[in-house]
Amino acid sequence: MNAKGAIRKILFVSVWLTIGAGMLTLLIAAIGKKNHGVCRDYSITIKSRQNNFFIDEKDIQKLLVAAMNGNIKGQQISLFKLHQLEQLLEDNTWINDAELYFDNHDVLHVSIKEREPIARVFTTAGNSFYIDSIGRKMPLSDKMNARVPVFTGFPERKIMTCKDSLLLNNITTMAKFIYNDPFWMAQAAQVDITPERNFEMIPVVGNHVIKLGNGENIDQKFHRLFIFYKQVLSKTGFDKYKVIDVQYAGQVIGSKQPGNIKVDMVQLRKNVERLLQEAADAQTDTNIYAKPLIEKPIIRNDSTTIMHLKPTAGRETKTTDPNAMKTTSVSKPKLIGKTKVINLKPVEEKKPKAVMPKKEVAKTSPNLSKGEEPVTALAFRSDSC
Repeated sequence: MNAKGAIRKILFVSVWLTIGAGMLTLLIAAIGKKNHGVCRDYSITIKSRQNNFFIDEKDIQKLLVAAMNGNIKGQQISLFKLHQLEQLLEDNTWINDAELYFDNHDVLHVSIKEREPIARVFTTAGNSFYIDSIGRKMPLSDKMNARVPVFTGFPERKIMTCKDSLLLNNITTMAKFIYNDPFWMAQAAQVDITPERNFEMIPVVGNHVIKLGNGENIDQKFHRLFIFYKQVLSKTGFDKYKVIDVQYAGQVIGSKQPGNIKVDMVQLRKNVERLLQEAADAQTDTNIYAKPLIEKPIIRNDSTTIMHLKPTAGRETKTTDPNAMKTTSVSKPKLIGKTKVINLKPVEEKKPKAVMPKKEVAKTSPNLSKGEEPVTALAFRSDSC
C-alpha cells in the first residue's frame, strides 16, 4: 500500500514538472521570438481634457524617430527600451504622462496624456506664460491659444522670490476654481494683480470692478458674489455699481463711485445706538425682542450699498444655481436717507439676541451647516469700505 502511494506521488510530481517545463519553454520561445521580431506598426493616442492639443502625432513621431536613430517600423523589438522612451517623452513640456507597449501583433502602442494649462499669466513687462494645475510654468504654443483665465500684473523676475511663489500659488488656486466653474469661466474677463498683491476681477457682463482681496477663501468670496449677482444686480442692473467688494467675510459692499469706499464710523455708532433704543422701547410694549435687531441699514451716503450676510429666522426663499448655493432669505430693502441696503440672510433656527454689538463683531452660529462660512451681524470696517 505504501509502495503504491509513493508511486502515485512520483507520477503526480513528474506530470507537474513536465507541464511547468513545457510552459517555461513556450515562454522563453515567445520572448525570444518577440525580441528577434520587428516592429510592424505603431499607434499614437493623445488624451486632452478640452481637446486642446498643443502637441500632435507628428511631434511624438519626431521624438521617437530621434530616440531610435531611424524609422520606428522595421526596427527590432529588442532595440526598443520602453522605459527610457517613456522618460524621454515625459521630459517634453506638453506631456504629463506616457505609456508604451507592444501587443501580440508586434504593434507599438504609444499613449500620451497632455499637460493642460489652467491660466495665462502676464507679467508687468508684458511677457506671458501658462501654468498647469500644480502651478508649473508652461511656455506658449504656436499651435493654438488655450481658453483659460487671464491674470495680469505678475512681477517680472528671472528668479522668483518666496513672495512670488506664494502669489503664484494663489493664482493657481483661483484659476482652478474659475476654470472648473462654467459660470465664472464665462464671466471672468481677466484678473488684475494690484501692487499690494491683491486680486481685482474684471467681468465680461457689467461695468464694475470686483475686489477679491488675497487668494484665501476664494470659493466663499465667489459664493457671496454670486448671491449678490442673483439677489441684487439681477434686479438693479449690472452697471449700477462701479466697485463690488467681497473680500471681507459676511458682507458684500457695492459702490457707485470708483475707488475706495468709505463708511462714516461716527454716524454708524449713532445709528447702532438708535436701533438699540428702539429695540428697548419695543420690548416694553410687545414681546418681540427676540426678533433680529439688524433690520435697518446703517450707511453713510447714497453712493454705497452694503449687503450683510447674517443668521436670522424669516421668510425662506429657496434658490438653486450652478454653484449649489445654500438656502437664503431676503429681507425687504430699507432706506435711511437716500441709501438702500439689501440684507441677504442664510436661513437657520430662530435664536433670540440679547445684546446688539456697537462695534464690528463677527459671530459664528452653532447652527450653520458644515462648510458654511461665519457671518457678521455688523461688518463695517474703516479699511474695508
